[in-house]
Formats: sequence, structure tokens, C-alpha cells
Amino acid sequence: MTIAAVPMTYSVEAWDPSYGTTFATEEDDGLAGSKAELEVDIEVPAARWRQIAPRPGQAHPPTVLFVDGVRRVDARIWIREPADVNALDDGAALGLCASYASGVTMCRHTPAGNTARVVSSEIRRGLFTTAVSAASIPAPGGDYRAHVTDADPSKPLPQLLSTELQVRLAELEVATAVAAREQLEPAHRDDDLLVIDGPLRGRQHLPRALGYIKTHHSRYLEPEQNQLVSRLEPGHRTPVFRMGTNWKRFSWYLRLPYREGAPWAGIVRVECAADLAAADAVELAYLSQAVLVRYASSEIKDPRAPQNLYPIAGLEKELRRRLGNPQILHRSLRTRRSG
Repeated sequence: MTIAAVPMTYSVEAWDPSYGTTFATEEDDGLAGSKAELEVDIEVPAARWRQIAPRPGQAHPPTVLFVDGVRRVDARIWIREPADVNALDDGAALGLCASYASGVTMCRHTPAGNTARVVSSEIRRGLFTTAVSAASIPAPGGDYRAHVTDADPSKPLPQLLSTELQVRLAELEVATAVAAREQLEPAHRDDDLLVIDGPLRGRQHLPRALGYIKTHHSRYLEPEQNQLVSRLEPGHRTPVFRMGTNWKRFSWYLRLPYREGAPWAGIVRVECAADLAAADAVELAYLSQAVLVRYASSEIKDPRAPQNLYPIAGLEKELRRRLGNPQILHRSLRTRRSG
């Protein structure tokens, strides 16, 4: 049986999406304890945990690739779909019209000098909704491609749609990282380092990759090990540990150069894939001390210093520019709405 296509009708919320939606969901604040499984005896026995100093003479990889992604909700729309059981009581289903982008900054470290440039970037626009009749919406610089996800009664709808957007962004980050590595000369494809801004989840299959987490939402370590973090000296790190729930990874905390401040000032958490040998994870931990400290930002130039590394900050700024003017996109959605 063939079902005739019914034109999608929608209305655009006038509320500026940068302020959130006209209804909100509660979010947990504070540094909550984690339920992740934990192994702290990977590099140093738990009873002898101590800060690890940078390794003297640690070699710096000739090429470091910094991967970052940005996302922006351009508008929230209400798709009128009376027959949809997942719609709201008034027959309208929420949709997020979002622009998102991923890119790679390549930093070359050679005796002749250092260079940094954006070598790969991709821009996407998407409509994320549970409305089964959703269709792509034309827009300047690229249509909002419809992505329909199943409703989940256990999750607030805005959170569900935001998660789907994040999944698509993570997929795009993998694609840009692979594309950037393909640009390297064959001689340098096995000695680079990939630094991904954010958790490594979904990207842990990428070789020689580090996840770089600069915002802390959970406390993973037990109190006796966790107290070491706030005592780290600049450039020093905790021993490597392994953790995970539905996915596992090696991780460690590192303190970047910083001015005096809060106990966790300048603290970042770094992670790598759990399927590596423990010795290889430790080698990556030492390598992170040589690389990440080198690119730490200054508070004179970045309010998120030192955690917002210079290559990531510059890439993020460029990607946001390439997303396009949000006012023009919002206006185009209101102009093209049907019904």
C-alpha cells in the first residue's frame, strides 16, 4: 500500500534559542560521584599514588591534530502532526533546527619551525524530531536534513533530541579526523597524535587518539586518590587508571600551567582507548604532558584559560563563523514555514 506524502506544516518559536526553550528540564549541579568501575593499580599501586612529573627529554610528535566540533540550535519548531501518538496534546511535535560543524587544526612541530592551520572542516544542518512526517527544510548554505528519532518516555524530549544532535556531531568529528589524516604524507601517518576535544566515546577506535575533557561533571576517583588531583603541580599528572560502565577507557588527570586559584584550576582529564596495553596507555600519558602543556592558553587571551588550548580555541572560533548568521537562518525558517 502506498501512502501519499502529506506536506509538513510547522511554526517557529519566537523565543531566541540561545536562551533555551520556553519550558525547561532540571539538570544536576555539582561534582557528583560516579558509579563507574575503577582500577587504580595500572601504573602505580593505589597505596603509593603520587604525582608523576614530565619525562625528561620526552619526544614531541611532528604532527598533532586537534579535533573539535560546535553545535548551535538555530530555531525550535513545532510540527503539526495530529495523527502522531508521540505528539503533544495539541497535536504539535517539537523539532530542533540546528547547525553543527567539525574541523581539524593541524600543528606541525619541526626543527625549521612550527605551523598551525585548519586542514579539514564540514558543516551540516539538521532537523531533529520525533515527528514521523518530518521533511528537510530549505535554508541558506544547506538544507536542514530531517533526522527522525523514536520517542523515549524515560527521557525529556529536548534532552532526547539534543542527544541525537550530539551523536551526529560525533560522527562528523570522526569523518573530519579521518580526512585530515589522509592528507598527511605517508611517512607521517603513523607518528601523529590526535587530540579530540571532549570524551573519546564513539571515537575510541581511532588510533593514537586522546580524549581531552576540560569540564568536570563527576568525581571518578576514591577520596584517597582524588585528593592528589588538587595538589598536582603544573605539568604533572596523576597515575593512569582505568574506568568505565558501559564503555571503558584509560584516564588520568593533568594540571596545565596556571595562576593561583581554585583547587582544580588548570586541571584537565585525558583518556585513551581501553583496548590498548597498559604500557601503551602510560606512554600516551607521558606524551600528553609534553603536548598539551605546550598548547595551554593564557588568561590574557582566553577567559577559559588554560584549559581551552590555543589550537582548539582558534578552530572553534572559525567553525562558529562558518556556521553562518543565526539571525538570517532563523528568519529564513520563519519565512519558509508552511501552514
